[in-house]
Amino acid sequence: MRYTTAGVRGERRPTDHVELGPGDVQGLDRKLLGDVDGLRILELGTGAGHSAIALARAGAKVVACDPDAEQITRARANVETAEVHVELHNADHADLAFLRADVFDAVLSIHALAAVDDLARVFRQVHRVLKPDRPLLMTFPHPAALMVTDEDPTRVTTAYGDQGTIGVGHNLTHRRSVSDVFTKLNRSNFRVDQLLEPEGDGTHPASLIVRARKLGT
Repeated sequence: MRYTTAGVRGERRPTDHVELGPGDVQGLDRKLLGDVDGLRILELGTGAGHSAIALARAGAKVVACDPDAEQITRARANVETAEVHVELHNADHADLAFLRADVFDAVLSIHALAAVDDLARVFRQVHRVLKPDRPLLMTFPHPAALMVTDEDPTRVTTAYGDQGTIGVGHNLTHRRSVSDVFTKLNRSNFRVDQLLEPEGDGTHPASLIVRARKLGT
């Protein structure tokens, strides 16, 4: 059976696997996260809780955070409906002082970090709470996808290196190049071991998927 639940803006998203974003390939979540049964996983930017529910259904011990209190309320309702256990916190992505160091087997964030201004600060916080050599798996809107408009995905409207933000609220997105994300991870003592660019509508990649492992202690 395929489990889904309605989320923000009423869309239905799966809760029987982790959907990594537009252009996602079936089974990619399991390939990148492995068997999560019994693992302690932190999700940053849980939204309405779809991925957290999927991880809990797979046997993970999930802690999920979101800076938006309304999102946490939606997530709590969805978690209760799904009859799984997820520890939910209304917290900023870079304010994880309430979590102990070196306790998580993996950290997951799906498109949520695109809204973060100081990405390096988040990476430092994630490094603190992850166990050594464990992964941070995150996805961003692909920078090539941000060069075009939804109305005409074949027409480039901004240069690849343009900075700044687009959208507001839940749709706020900082324009970042692949090298910018890679460099900030490297300086925060992470080693990138997977970088994937699944296609969207055929004109450009839809998502940037990055898995990086914590180095040191």
